[in-house]
Amino acid sequence: MDKKKMIPHRTLSKALYFNIILFGIISFLNDMSSEMIMPILPMFITALGGTGLIVGLVGGLRDSIASILKVFAGFWSDKIGKRKPFIFSGYFISALFKLFLSFSKVWPQVLIFSSSERIGKGLRTAPRDAIIADSVPERKGKGFGIHRAFDTSGAIIGSALAFILFWFMKFGFNQIILIAAILAFVSLIPIHFVKEKKKEPKNLLFKISLKSLPKKSRLFILIATIFGLGNFSYMFFILKAQEFFTGKFAIGIPILLYILFNIFYASFSIPSGILSDRIGKKNVILLGYSLFVLTCLGFAFSHSLISFIILFALYGLVYACIDGNQRAFVSDMVPTDLRATGLGAFHTLTGLVALPASLIAGTLWGINPAITFIFGGSIAFIAIILLQIYSLHTDSHR
Repeated sequence: MDKKKMIPHRTLSKALYFNIILFGIISFLNDMSSEMIMPILPMFITALGGTGLIVGLVGGLRDSIASILKVFAGFWSDKIGKRKPFIFSGYFISALFKLFLSFSKVWPQVLIFSSSERIGKGLRTAPRDAIIADSVPERKGKGFGIHRAFDTSGAIIGSALAFILFWFMKFGFNQIILIAAILAFVSLIPIHFVKEKKKEPKNLLFKISLKSLPKKSRLFILIATIFGLGNFSYMFFILKAQEFFTGKFAIGIPILLYILFNIFYASFSIPSGILSDRIGKKNVILLGYSLFVLTCLGFAFSHSLISFIILFALYGLVYACIDGNQRAFVSDMVPTDLRATGLGAFHTLTGLVALPASLIAGTLWGINPAITFIFGGSIAFIAIILLQIYSLHTDSHR
C-alpha cells in the first residue's frame, strides 16, 4: 500500500524536476531571440536618430512596464491557482511585438514596440519563477541557476547569430529582428509539456503593499530596489564601448563584447547558485553588488579594448551572482502560498526604479558618460552598506 502511494509522488517529482529542463529550453529559444535584438537595440535607436536620453527612456520603459505587470500576474496566478496561462500568453505577446519591431523605421516606433514587447515578460516571469521554486523546493539556488544558465546560453548563441548575420551576411537591423521574432514563436512549443502542481483558488485581496510579506523579505526587497536605482540599462555599457570604434567595428566589436558578457553570465550562473546554497544567498548577492561597483568604476575610467574585455566579463559575473540568487533568496523568505505574489512584488519594485535609473543615466550621459557609471557605482555602494546592516540585524534575531 505504501509503495503504491509512493509511485505517483515519484512520478510527480520527476515531472516537476523536468520542468526546470523545459523552462530552460523555452528560455534558451526565447533568449536566443531576445539577445539577437538586445546588443543591436541601442545602436538601432541611435541609427534612427535617438539620443542618449532616448536610449535611457527605451531601456527604462522596457524594464518598468514589465515590472508593473509582474505583481499583478503573480497575484492572479496565486489567486486562481494556475501558472501556465500567464506563461503562454506572456511568451506569445513578446513574440508578436518583436515581429512589429522588425518593421520600425523611426525611433518612436522602437519605443512603442520594444516597450510593449516587455508586457509579455511582465505576465510570465512571476508565475514561471513560482513553478521553478515549487519544482525544486530544497535546491532553489541550483534550480534558478540551471534555468539562468539555459537562458544565458541562448543569449550567447543569439548574440553570436546577430554578429554573423551583420558581419558576414550583411543583414540590416530590421532583418535581424525579423529572424529573432520567428525564433520567439518557436519557443512557445515546449510550454505545452510543462506540469504544474494543482492548487486550489484562493480568496486573496489584491493590495499594492509589502505588509503581507515577512519583515525580513520586505527589508531585502527594499535594498534590492535601491541597488536597482543604480543598475541602469545595459545599453549604456554597449554605447560606451561603441564610442571607441569607427565604421563596421563600431557595431561588430560591441556585439562581440556583449557575447563575452553572456558567456561569463552563463558559465557562472550554476556555480553561483550552488555556492549560494552552501554559503548563503546573502553572501553571493553581496559579492555581486561589490563586483558591480568595480565594473562601474572601470567603465568610467577605462579607454582600451583590453579593459573593455575585462569589464564585460566582470559585468557577466555580476549578473551571475545577482540575478537568480535574488529571486531564490526572496523565495526562501516568502510562504509557499504567497510565493508568486512575493516574487511579483520583488520584480515590480526593483523594475519600477529602472525607468528613473535609466533616465538619470541618460541625462548624465549627455553631460559626461563617465558620470553615468560613477552614479551607478555610488548607488551600488550604498546598497552594499545596507545589505551588511541587514545581515547583522537578521543574524542577531535568529
